[in-house]
Order: sequence, then structure tokens, then C-alpha cells
Amino acid sequence: MAVVLPNATLTVHVLAHPWARDTNGVPVPPNPNQRPAPRGTWPGSVLEQPDGTWTVRLDPRAWPVAGGDTVTDETGRSWTLATTRLHAVPGCPAVDYVQATATRNPPETP
Repeated sequence: MAVVLPNATLTVHVLAHPWARDTNGVPVPPNPNQRPAPRGTWPGSVLEQPDGTWTVRLDPRAWPVAGGDTVTDETGRSWTLATTRLHAVPGCPAVDYVQATATRNPPETP
């Protein structure tokens, strides 16, 4: 088992889930120009992968998070989450974490 240590202080901005629906029942995303209030700031990890995506590890207090939510660090970098999963170990909450894949905002160009 590998241990990923925190390398950043991460703030989570969570959208309203599920999205509101219009009169036809179609989900309406929130205004992209208005960032949701931050949920919290905790130690976490962000690692760039060889394919250009990012792996994000969040404190379990950030849960629930979902695709479309954003994470920022203390330097101003920002990521949009694509997939999320809560890893919880029964009887040992000290090792719980949220695993996510993300893309950088704006995406880095070669």
C-alpha cells in the first residue's frame, strides 16, 4: 500500500447537487461565472499524471463532492473534478480520504 502525503492546502467549492430542473425536467447547471461558497480548507494532495490529468486526494470532510465541483489551492491553482470516490476504512477513520480525477483550470497547454 502506498501512502500519498499532503502537498497542498485545498479548498472545495461544491455545486448544488442535484441541479435544479426547468419546467420540462431538464437539469439546469448553475451560473458558471459564479463560484459556490467554499465548503472548507484542508490538507490534501494534487498530482499531475503522465496523460495530463490530475489526481486529487481530499480530506473526507469534503464529502460529498461530484463531477463539476472545483478545488483550489493556496497558490491560486484550480481544478474541476471529473470523478470522485470516498475511500472509507471501517473502524479506522484516520485513513479515510476522497479520491478524485480532475482537469486543471485553465488546462495546461504543451
